[in-house]
Amino acid sequence: MTGGIPRPLRVIASAAGVVLGGLFMVSLASSMAIQALQSVSDAKKRKIAISCTKCKGKGFYSCKLCKGISTIKWSPLFDPIAINPCLCPTCDGHRVQRCLNCLGKGYT
Repeated sequence: MTGGIPRPLRVIASAAGVVLGGLFMVSLASSMAIQALQSVSDAKKRKIAISCTKCKGKGFYSCKLCKGISTIKWSPLFDPIAINPCLCPTCDGHRVQRCLNCLGKGYT
């Protein structure tokens, strides 16, 4: 041996690489198949379902906590001396929130 990696260790490493690569490919193929089946079933549901009445089929509506301003007035004290504007915790400042009736899909 001239200072390289010993042969038994190379065999074990290459076998482990083949096994891990195979597991990765099986996982990738199964996740792609599941995603494709979900999209097909979602498309079938969308054809026969009625649109959501709360969000009018959009999946989102104006935030009910901040009323579309993206900030709320908040103070940690019961009788506030100063009121701090804070980022809205419901919409994270995006001014819209996901419809809770249809979960953002636009249909029920």
